[in-house]
Formats: sequence, structure tokens, C-alpha cells
Amino acid sequence: MKRVKRRYLALQLDSEGLPSEKEFMDAVWGAVSKLYGEVGASLTGLALINFEAERKVVVVRTSLVTLDMVRASLASITSLAGVDASVHVLAVSGTIKALVRKL
Repeated sequence: MKRVKRRYLALQLDSEGLPSEKEFMDAVWGAVSKLYGEVGASLTGLALINFEAERKVVVVRTSLVTLDMVRASLASITSLAGVDASVHVLAVSGTIKALVRKL
């Protein structure tokens, strides 16, 4: 069995309010499932790694195969918890350590 290669994405939230971790992940899952359906969303293996509320920086993990799908889905997010918002990808890396160095 081949192991799954993962990628970590550092994201910047651009919104007036501050969504909770659950509200953010619900918006991400909703965007992925809206564009690619539930089967596509299940392939991503999305997981929340870190949520820094004061800096509005979020780190999520996904599989390498579905990285482009996740990036496209993140670009389609227009609101978080009923407030206008956008999500920007700051950096992508194969390890959390290298991601922190890039930031």
C-alpha cells in the first residue's frame, strides 16, 4: 500500500469579524463539497492543524493529489459565519516545520 503524501497550507483570513474554528472548517468543507461533491470532498482528507485567532492565520492539511482542488475551493469562499470574507493562501509546504520557516 502506498502512503499518502500530504501538504500543509498556511491561510490568511480577510474578514471583519473573527469566525470560530468550527465555522471556518464548515465554510471550507462547504466550498469543497459545492465544487466537487461529497466524493471529491472525502478525497481531500482536510484537517485543521492550527488556528491563530489574533493573527487570523490558519494551517490546514490536505493530500498532495487534491491540493489544486482545495486551493480552488478556498478561492470560492465569499463569507464566513454570515460575514463577507476571503481566504488567501500564504504558503504551501510538505512539513509543518518548513511552513513555519516560510512564514
